[in-house]
Amino acid sequence: MVFISRQAKLDLDNIVIGLLEWDKISLTIPEVMQYVDDIVDICYQLHTLHYHHKATYNEHVTYGAYSYLYKRTRNTIWYIIYDIDAMDNIFVNKIISNYMTRS
Repeated sequence: MVFISRQAKLDLDNIVIGLLEWDKISLTIPEVMQYVDDIVDICYQLHTLHYHHKATYNEHVTYGAYSYLYKRTRNTIWYIIYDIDAMDNIFVNKIISNYMTRS
């Protein structure tokens, strides 16, 4: 089962706001909502992965033991940071972009 934390939900809300206010391109509300829905769909599919990639960036390890890389565009990557408990439940703790990740 997959659970999305309050922080990750706030991250999703902030993605919506950021995309709606982005000066670089103009997206409609349905386009923005689909963008975020795509990220949420990936979160709910994490339990089907055969391999879970350990978080490597210091910033990511702060939020969880594992990270999933979702390449949205040529320039934009979203990292879904999560933990797995002993019952194989997945807890999504943070969603962060490559623009916010420091190597």
